Formats: sequence, C-alpha cells, structure tokens
Amino acid sequence: MKNFILFFVFLLTTSISFAQETPKPNYRAAAKYSPKNLAKMVHSTSVNPHWLKKGNRFWYAYKTSEGSNHYIVDLDKKTKKLLFDNVKMAKWLTEITKDPYDAKHLPRFSFKFNKAENAIRFRVTSTEEVEVVDEKKEDKKEEKKDSISTKKDKKTKPKKPKMEKKVYHLEYKLGGNGLTIIDTKKKEKEPWKKWANIAPDSSIVLYGKNHNIYWMDKINFKKFIKDEKDTTVVENQWTKDGEENYGYTWGGRGQDNVDKEKKKDDRKGVWGTWSHDSKKFVFQKSDSRHIKDLWVINSTGKKRPTLETYKYHMPGEQEYYKSELLIFDIPTKTHIKVPLDTVRQQSISVYRAPRKQSDRDDDFKPTLLLSKKGKVYFSVISRDRKKLDINVADINTGEYKTLIEERFNTYIESRPLVLFNNETEMLHWAERDGWAHFYLYDANGKLKNQVTEGDYHVANFEGLNEKTRTLYFSANGVNKEQDPYYAHSYSINLNGTGLKTLNPGDFTARTSMSDSNQYFVSNFSRVNTVPKSEVRDANGRKVMDLETADLSQLFASGYKFPEPFKVKADDGITDIYGVMYKPFDMDSTKVYPLLEYVYPGPQTEAVNKSFSYRMDRVDRMAQVGFIVITLGNRGGHPDRSKWYHNYGYGNLRDYGLADKKYAAQQLANKHKFIDIEKVGIYGHSGGGFMSTAAMLVYPDFFKAAVSSAGNHDNNVYNSWWSETHHGVKEEIDAKGKVSYKYKIDNNQSLAKNLKGHLMLIHGDMDNNVNPAGTIRMANELIKANKRFKFMVMPGQRHGFGSMTEYSFWLRADHFSKYLLGEENTSADFMFMNLDKPLKR
Repeated sequence: MKNFILFFVFLLTTSISFAQETPKPNYRAAAKYSPKNLAKMVHSTSVNPHWLKKGNRFWYAYKTSEGSNHYIVDLDKKTKKLLFDNVKMAKWLTEITKDPYDAKHLPRFSFKFNKAENAIRFRVTSTEEVEVVDEKKEDKKEEKKDSISTKKDKKTKPKKPKMEKKVYHLEYKLGGNGLTIIDTKKKEKEPWKKWANIAPDSSIVLYGKNHNIYWMDKINFKKFIKDEKDTTVVENQWTKDGEENYGYTWGGRGQDNVDKEKKKDDRKGVWGTWSHDSKKFVFQKSDSRHIKDLWVINSTGKKRPTLETYKYHMPGEQEYYKSELLIFDIPTKTHIKVPLDTVRQQSISVYRAPRKQSDRDDDFKPTLLLSKKGKVYFSVISRDRKKLDINVADINTGEYKTLIEERFNTYIESRPLVLFNNETEMLHWAERDGWAHFYLYDANGKLKNQVTEGDYHVANFEGLNEKTRTLYFSANGVNKEQDPYYAHSYSINLNGTGLKTLNPGDFTARTSMSDSNQYFVSNFSRVNTVPKSEVRDANGRKVMDLETADLSQLFASGYKFPEPFKVKADDGITDIYGVMYKPFDMDSTKVYPLLEYVYPGPQTEAVNKSFSYRMDRVDRMAQVGFIVITLGNRGGHPDRSKWYHNYGYGNLRDYGLADKKYAAQQLANKHKFIDIEKVGIYGHSGGGFMSTAAMLVYPDFFKAAVSSAGNHDNNVYNSWWSETHHGVKEEIDAKGKVSYKYKIDNNQSLAKNLKGHLMLIHGDMDNNVNPAGTIRMANELIKANKRFKFMVMPGQRHGFGSMTEYSFWLRADHFSKYLLGEENTSADFMFMNLDKPLKR
C-alpha cells in the first residue's frame, strides 16, 4: 500500500511538472509600444509624393532616426536630389532668426512652390517677440488721424503693447546659397474658407445665411477679406425658400443646441459642383424635415449639460430623405430643377471631374463637373440599393436621360464614372458578373465591350492614356499564387487585351500615378517585411528606388514581425486569411490565451496586409501575454468576389461568427502554444457588435470580450449601413403604395445566453453609433440577472479621442483578470503615468 501511494504521488508530481503554465501579464512590454513611444522608434514608412505641374517631377519628405530629408525627383532626367542641404538650411535659419538650428532638428516645413517651380516658400516662427501689428486697425488710424483732435491737458496712460513671436516668410531658390526674406508677416487667418464657395474664375462667391443662398461679386469679396466689418460690402440674397432641414447651407453637425442657436445667423457653406466656365452651379438639395431627431448630451463641456439634436434616419422607417437636383445660372441668377421623381425613395450623386495629382498643394481647388460640355452626369440609386441608374442632364434645360442601368438582388456598389475621348466614351465600373470590372460605353450608353474580365477584383481607376488607349488600374486576386487581398497596379488595352502587372511581387502596393500617366510611385510591403518605395514607368520597368523604411530602433526594442496565415472557413472550402501576433518574449514552455480582434465590415476587414506601426489594437495587446489574431470571414472585404462580400446579406449578426470560431480551432490544432480553452474576442464599432454576438452565440467557446462603441441593436443604427449590408425589402400593395420592411437580429435578444465575462464601453457623445444600442444591451443583461462591466467614456465621440489610451488599459485589465488569472486592483493605471511628468 505504501509503495502504491508513493507511486501515485510520483505520477501526480510528474504530471504537474510537465503541465504548461499561462504567462503572467506583462504590462511593461505593452507600455513600451504605446503610440507615443512608437513615434520615437518608427518614422516614415512610405513616400508621399507631391507632384509638380511642370514635367514628371515631385518632391517628398522622409524621416528616419537621423532626422528628416526633403527630396526632389525628376523622372524625365532620372534624378533624385536633396531639395536643400540640411546643414546649410540650419545655418541660414540660425543667421536669420537668431535662434539655434541643427541639421537633424529642422522645423516641420509647409512648402509652397512658386509658379516657376524653381523656388520654395515657407514660414518659420522665432522665439523673438515683437509688437502685434493689426494692419486693418493701422489703416483705420491713418484714415482718422486728421479728423481726431486730442486735448493736450488730458494725459492718457499708454497701454502695454500686445506681443507675439516673430514670423519669417522665406524663399529658397533651388540650388541657391541662401534664403531670401519675403516679409515678416504671419499667415493671415482665413475664416472665410469655411463658408466661401468661390467660382473657378473667381468672379462670384456663393455662401449661405439662414438656410438660403447669398452671393458676393469679386470686388465686394475682396473688400470683405480686407475688413469683415466694412459696411460698404454688398451682399446679395439669391434664394428665399430655404428653411431648417430643407435649405441650401451645410454645417452644424456636431454642435450642441446652445452653439447652434448662437451661430444660426453666421455665414455657412453652400457646397455643390461648378461648371468649368463658372456659369452654372449644380446643387443637391435634401428635404429632411420629416426625418426624426436623435440626441446626445454633453455633460462635460459647459457649465450646464447641453443637448445636441441631429437628424438621423434609422432602418425600416418609412420616411426617407427627399433629394432634388438644382442647376443655378450665375449670369441671370435663376435656377431650374432636374425633373426627378421626388416621391421615389432614392439617393442622388453628381459625378465630378477628378483632381489632378499636381493640384494637390493648390490653395484654390474648386469642385468641377465631370463634363466640360454643358452636361451633368449623375447617378440615382434606389433606397434598397438594388437599382442604379447613370444619367446625363442638359445643363441648360435640366432634361435628362438614363445611359446605364444596373440591377442586382443584393446591394449595388459603384465607382466614379470616367469620361474621355472628347466625351464620346465612358468607363463604367460594375460587379454584374460577380466580379468588379470596367466596361466601355459610348456617350449614348451603348456597351462597346467589357475591358477587364476574370475571377479577380478591379479596385480603382488609376489613369488612362487616351493616345494609346491604355487603362491603368489597381486590382486584387489576379495572381492566384498570392494572398487575394494584395493590391497591384495593372495596365490593359481598352479592347480587353494585353493585361500586364506593373509592380509584381509577393506584397501589397499603394501607388500614385503622375498626371502624364508615364510614371507612378509604388509603396509596398507585407506585414512581415520592411516597407519600401520605388518609381516605375507605365510599362512596369523600375526607374529608381526611393526609400527603405528605417526600423532599426523598432527592432532594437525587441520587435518581431507578425505571421500571416491561411485557414479554412466553416464551410471547409473557402480560404480565410489572417495575421497572428505573438508576445516578443514568448516562452515555449507556456500556453497562451487566444484573442481575436474583429471588425466584420462588410465594407472592410480588420486584417493588416502591409506593415503598420499602428499596433495599439493587435501587436501591443499581444505583449500583455496573449496570442492575438485578426482574420477575415465570409461576408467581409469586397476585394474578393461579390459572393464573398455579400455572404452576410440578410444575416448581419451571425454571418461571420462560425468562421471566427473554426479558424481559432484550426490554429490551436496546429500550434500547441495556443490555449483553446481561453479564447477572448474584442472589437470597436462593428467589432463591438460582433464580439458581443460571439459571446452570446458561442457562449461555451468565447470566454471573455471587450466590446467598444458597438451597434448592438442595428434598429437604432443609421439606415445606410444597415439597409445596404443587411437589406431592406421594398413592398408595393395593390394600390401602388410603397412601403419598406426591415428585420434584423440584435444582440440584446440573446442576453440570457451570456456565460463569460463581458465588458461594454461607449462614448456618451457618440453621434455615429448612438449610446442607445449599448444601453439597450446593458438593460437586457440586467433583466437576465447577468454580471458584466459597463464603462461610459465622458464627452467622447465614436473614436474615444483622448481616452483611446485609457480604453486600451481597460481592455488589458479585463483580459488579464479573466484569461491570465491576475487582476490589477491599483487605482492608478501606472503605465499610463510613466510618460507624464509630474506637475507641481
């Protein structure tokens, strides 16, 4: 008996010694990779080209651990040069401002090239203080000087002058040997930019007051800019039928009712689209008077809590925005209405001329119509998003005709129309064969041919060489050997022949093509490679390497790349792609809880494809002591087939959950360091909705969740998202009356299923996903006698703003307690305070 007991003890102790342990939470490692600390370790990771108007040239800034450099690239000459020498620039700035500058610590410049594009202009602020000079007041003093008499026997006490830091407006001629001082005036504030809509030829300015359109001519607008209080400025009222929620002005969203009342008589923007000759102005007017109100309360901003009221259309409500399309004639100050059926529930979108890359840095960028020939191209989509018409209207009469019709049983998506060849041809993007492709039409709406074709997704138009009839575009899934989400640039002839990859490689790329369509900048990487940038020509030949990101400090900190993976969806057939993030100090003797970071889309998926140092939600969470994964699901990203994207249509709560669960099980079978008995899930917005749903649909699998800003009840979320991606049914009765039926499953109906540990977080000023959805979820959990955590973020909108870091540590605490078995009870988030100097 004694020997048996000893043998039993031996077996017990042996099994214990071989049991793998859960790691302890490592908050210090997570703190190391806070956004503030990462900003010190990672700098530029891509080239952001500022294309110039003359030649195939661009400039860009690039920052490494050695400081920032500025370059100018001339692709016609195949050269890349420093825009200026940092050492010399520091010397010149020091000599002029009398402040010390260093080559590695130059100020952050905001450049403007002159018209000749042979010099740059910029401002720097010195530490020297000078007396504030108000030129407008000085001018008035001069005007009144002779008419004002003063009493000599009265002595006036001189006022202490108001001081400000001196500003230098400087010019550097490229290749020069010094800086020229243009003036010492600071850049004037331009508050009028918030409301002034200036015609392309600057002849007239449109704006709004009291819901109506007003206008000034060029002379009076110049007078107004010089002196806003000039009583001789002539303002002209154009319309008189505008009223609240059925007017011509834009603005006010995000203001509480107190501010809205204070600013009701202020000038506001009138935003529309100009004809190229400045003689017409196209405006979309919306009637939302009948749309019901929604509210949030600002409890922290003012002495008294204030109410914010805004129009908000919810899914299934019979009322809908009534849209009108108006064409204003500038010379005659009259307008006409495009004769659309305003009874039908539909949305209108006017096609606009694409902006040139070289216009990016222009101060004046008017919004122009797509056509230069007196035509207004616009689309109309039905409320259920199943019927899309592309139309063209005569700009003088408003009469229109339909050129292209799209019909589908799920929602229709679209891209901007491309008009070319002297406006005799059009390129139209559509998913009519189950994949996104371009179709070539003539100006009358007759299909000439399908340009791109195959089982791949055309993402975006990038350029068009009309002379060679070559289309440039980005696409996903062309190379079947690669991750289908990897984007590349391609060229193809408009007759559908000659498809060519322009930036091949096992990576995903983001490109910027020159206005000439001769060259493009390509920024490329994977999640597990160092980002690089290069220039290629229109034939795909590499012209030059630009940059390789400096990640030396990041790697020195102990950083390790995450790992891409591929598993099967719950159907056992569909490939699902994801990324796994591990603790950098991973211990092979331990098993780690698994966390899934989710965002179901369907408009996107929360899966990085290129390297990103914005790791707050994944890499950083892993350092606490978890394996963190992000992965797609059927019904997710549109970069795959229409079938994949629309899989969740009609089932917007549960459609992705089975894939998330099955993927976790597959990874646990493959990797012994994953503890499949400790699976957590978290997400924001749609991810907040999905993470809570996962806890309630699979309560024995998902053990803990943190759901922030979730739209748990899509009956109180905006109609565009819900009715588009879930669907709304249009019904017509025997009398021809149209009604809309909407039914969707919500999270709170499953509150009784909760078994694990759930935390809900929401901003009380969220005017996107109203707090009502989370409050309803909490209400049903309480009714079901469930324990859960609920945190309100005071004064925060949808993204949590300044409380984002706080929400990270809330999440870390929650998963630490319930998955790692260690609870933090200190009142202070110690690791939030490490970077903050104590103020005495």
